[in-house]
Amino acid sequence: MTIKPEIGSMINDQINMELYSANVYLTMASYFINQELNGFGNFFLVQMQEEQFHAMKYFKFLHDVEGKFNLQSIAAPNQAYKNYKHVFELALENERKVTESTNNLIDASLANKDFGTYTFLEWFIKEQVEEEALMRNLLSKLELIGNDKSALFILDAELAKRSFSAPADEA
Repeated sequence: MTIKPEIGSMINDQINMELYSANVYLTMASYFINQELNGFGNFFLVQMQEEQFHAMKYFKFLHDVEGKFNLQSIAAPNQAYKNYKHVFELALENERKVTESTNNLIDASLANKDFGTYTFLEWFIKEQVEEEALMRNLLSKLELIGNDKSALFILDAELAKRSFSAPADEA
């Protein structure tokens, strides 16, 4: 299967978006580590690893379908965070942008009758549903916590346990 140039270009844009997201999460991890909330930092380091994994998944697919990889500049993310809640609001906003971009890729693959790409993208749709739900859930927890520092440290301990492992069929 050979991918159409239009779809290949969009996949290159998606790779760039995933790598940008990895950098966003790296800056968020640093913010929390600087606040001595290492569990929150760990959470975002795992998010960074997931985004890098996503980029490489697209990269491999692009090569599998004889596409051309085009490395693009990756913009520096905003690092001005007002508070803990603001970080998660921005993380959710970022995930929504990734979802929108993935949906645009699906629209283009269907319009071009590129069912191989469409099938490949189904995994990412499921992933984005999970990613947005996770960010909304943590944002809700932070809203419930409010200014309760004890609850914040409990959540920090919970997030410290998170780790990244590639899906079994992808490792």
